[in-house]
Amino acid sequence: MSKSLATTIGFGAVLLWSLLALLTVGSDPIPPFQLSAMAFLIGGLVGLGFSLKRGHLFRTLRSVPVLAWVLGIGGLFGYHALYFSALRLAPAAEAGLIAYLWPLLIVIFSGLLPDEKLKPLHVLGAIVSFTGAALIVARGGAGFQWAYVPGYLLAVLCALTWSGYSVVSRRFRAVPTEVVTFFCLATAILSGLAHLIFEQTVLPSGAITWLSIAGLGLGPVGLAFYLWDVGVKQGDIQLLGTASYAAPLFSTCILIVAGYAQATAVLLLAAGLITAGAGLAALGSRKS
Repeated sequence: MSKSLATTIGFGAVLLWSLLALLTVGSDPIPPFQLSAMAFLIGGLVGLGFSLKRGHLFRTLRSVPVLAWVLGIGGLFGYHALYFSALRLAPAAEAGLIAYLWPLLIVIFSGLLPDEKLKPLHVLGAIVSFTGAALIVARGGAGFQWAYVPGYLLAVLCALTWSGYSVVSRRFRAVPTEVVTFFCLATAILSGLAHLIFEQTVLPSGAITWLSIAGLGLGPVGLAFYLWDVGVKQGDIQLLGTASYAAPLFSTCILIVAGYAQATAVLLLAAGLITAGAGLAALGSRKS
């Protein structure tokens, strides 16, 4: 597979993740852990089918380091449990934008790695994006809403979880994409157990709820992880990281078109600031 093709495949994950907020809102009122279990089960089963057809699956799994299992399962389970919970406790567009600080955090954290260097543009980008996130929390000067604090905090933890997962994953580039199948299935099991302990089961009702759950499992919580794995291992990682900065804008626009958010000046300004800040950080990474 060529580098350009792998990069294009990886960008498909960014497009799918732009649908995450919309489909999560559409799945309401399914509890977060139950939703995570259902979506990851779908994504894992689909991946299992393709992996079994390719053969040598279980022989490949034996070569995967233990730390890669911990990282993969912890990253997928932690991120989505936090994300789904955040969108249940705060407005979707606002919590989603805060969660989408992860592309910027990836750049910042990467700059702190032994072989990298944190540059002035990284810091400037962080300040610009933080300003955008602050606008969201302050709701454009309309007053701080304490009722949304839990959702905002979970969104921040969500961004930290995925950025940390992505940066540390660089150590495991040799791990085959097939293992993502079992990351998904393990996440489904953990989510199911957490659901039984902490939540009450809610049976999905209505076409929108069912379609949203299926859409999550097939797209943002399924195929996207396989596409991303191919992209970061065989494609242009830096270009893919930069492309991820478009996700907040795509996600916000989709929510507005679908009627789940209003196209207010503050919301659009916040989306622009977060994206611009991440772009500055990316520019800092590209400069020698």
